[in-house]
Amino acid sequence: MITGIILAAVIVGGTGLFIGVFLGVSGKKFAVEVDEREEAILGVLPGNNCGGCGYAGCSGLAAAIVAGEAEVSGCPVGGSLVAAKIGEIMGVSADGQEKMTAFVKCAGTCEKAQDEYEYHGVRDCVMVNMMQDAGPKGCDYGCLGFGNCVKACPFDAIHIVNGIAVVDKEKCKACGKCIVACPKKLIELIPYKQQTFVQCNSNDKGKALMDVCAVGCIGCKLCEKNCEAGAITVTNFLAHIDASKCTNCGVCADKCPRKIIVPRKIPVS
Repeated sequence: MITGIILAAVIVGGTGLFIGVFLGVSGKKFAVEVDEREEAILGVLPGNNCGGCGYAGCSGLAAAIVAGEAEVSGCPVGGSLVAAKIGEIMGVSADGQEKMTAFVKCAGTCEKAQDEYEYHGVRDCVMVNMMQDAGPKGCDYGCLGFGNCVKACPFDAIHIVNGIAVVDKEKCKACGKCIVACPKKLIELIPYKQQTFVQCNSNDKGKALMDVCAVGCIGCKLCEKNCEAGAITVTNFLAHIDASKCTNCGVCADKCPRKIIVPRKIPVS
């Protein structure tokens, strides 16, 4: 009886010892060497793992940079400061990375945009967008206001105010998660320094737009005709501003009869 117990203990112990030795040898033999630069870059990155860089977290971006598959300026959250540090690690110069911020192309607040019906279902933009007429809002292009972008933002930089999403540009890290979350494709990244915006996304003709929204762009082209820099064009009844050409003179905002082109003051740094 006792002999059997001792024998069983020896067998179990011997098996455990064999497995331990085997795993130890295998670990050394098949170990994947990690480039020291990858670890250094990972230590520099913010660690938010937001995915705004297009990779699976900060470790994914670090590996891609070392492999030459991503730029040293690939982290939108870290900006130029982090890009410069990564550039030092990689031994390359980091090009100046322009600070960006998210912008919601809709001014259709509760007072300015009409609803076609009352919605009492799940408060989710994707779900509502699949309802009759792509949601209760009269404008098929407008913000639904149920906050999928708010839930997606890891930096608490976007909130629903009076029925539409509004971005706090000081908190925004330009990770792009709100852009992916919006089923209406209303959110885009623009330069932080840009001071003039078209706060509309509608492609409806003038009268159709005016029937459902008090402020939307009607494609009248007054902004386009009066922009001396050639920075604003109207396509499909909607004005677009080319930030690389815009001088922020504000003429387009002054000429817009709908006041949908919004000038914004930026703080002096």
